[in-house]
Amino acid sequence: MNFNTAELNTIIQQRRSILPNLYTGEVIDDSIIRQMIENANWAPTHKQTEPWRFIVFKGEGLKKLAEYQSELYKKVSMRTGDYKEEKYIKLREKPLKASHVIAIGMKRNEKELVPEVEEIASVACAVENMYLTATAYGVACYWGTGGITYMEEAKEFFGLGKNDRFMGFFYAGIPKKWTNGKRSPAEEKTTWVE
Repeated sequence: MNFNTAELNTIIQQRRSILPNLYTGEVIDDSIIRQMIENANWAPTHKQTEPWRFIVFKGEGLKKLAEYQSELYKKVSMRTGDYKEEKYIKLREKPLKASHVIAIGMKRNEKELVPEVEEIASVACAVENMYLTATAYGVACYWGTGGITYMEEAKEFFGLGKNDRFMGFFYAGIPKKWTNGKRSPAEEKTTWVE
């Protein structure tokens, strides 16, 4: 194998989480979204369970997502007494700022039951593959787990069962500008045993 490792290092180090309010509103070509998902599909997976599930919202689908999540939030939070009008409005507007929103699910495999943490890790690796692919294409992304993510009632809408997990939304858009990242040195978090 002969890869351009310098380019790979640059892509990894340039990956950013960029919020939807920093997108231009320009629409991303579906072929890039498809490539992001194809690369996600090559994430590590214990016992080949491939637990990741994706639902892509675009165009009118973004409006359907916005309406669904804001209304579900309102219904659940009114029942629990946690309703906030600002949050309702945010859930109704946020998806419309993105070119595409990818709902992320984790489907448990009943035949090859592996520890749940391994399935969660597999889905996270799949999402990182999407992030890196998007970065290579100059597409900004943001993985959000707020809003309705942890509401049990949301699972059915996203095709998930009671043992599955809904793991949030992956927003994609063209950034107004690319932000700089910062990390403390890797050496500070690494111990070598020789």
